[in-house]
Amino acid sequence: MTNDPGRPDGQGGAHSGEDRRHMIRRRALTLLIIVLLIGIPAGYLVISANQSRASGKDKEAKYSATGLTEGWPSKLQRRIYQVPVPHPAWWVASYETNNWKTSRLYVEFETSDAGLTAFLTSMGMSEKDLKKDRLPINARDRDVTGWTFDGPGTWSGLVHKQKDPAPTHDVVVNHDKPGYPRVYVVARTVP
Repeated sequence: MTNDPGRPDGQGGAHSGEDRRHMIRRRALTLLIIVLLIGIPAGYLVISANQSRASGKDKEAKYSATGLTEGWPSKLQRRIYQVPVPHPAWWVASYETNNWKTSRLYVEFETSDAGLTAFLTSMGMSEKDLKKDRLPINARDRDVTGWTFDGPGTWSGLVHKQKDPAPTHDVVVNHDKPGYPRVYVVARTVP
């Protein structure tokens, strides 16, 4: 090993050049590892947050819709709110609202006379419990759904009260089309 007179430590020039390259390579590798250890998880978090935000916006749009949506309520909703939509039933629409105080499921459908009987029987009620011109669905619930009970036909209704946490049902039936009653239900439950 030859001494370089220009260097105060007495190290040779060739050897010090390799050490400097090794140091630069080591620092570059350390920097790369740090960037990868921080950058990959941070990038993953950004992508994940954007996907979550997009999913939340989709759900918000779905659940912030006002009024009824065409289609049957889910089996879970029918079980929780004890709304046994009969078969056959058509023109089925539903809408659910939830808050810290009360949850509601709004359901509307048309069925046959036998379907109405089956629906009422499954709730422990019968057609004799329907009172002519009784409209127990209140103005607030009508505003939510857009229901108006002023059209032609014979209107009747009932309230099926149950002990909490079982749901209470407000039911209105329109007999405008003989043999094909239209049923409106608001099921309320207190969580």
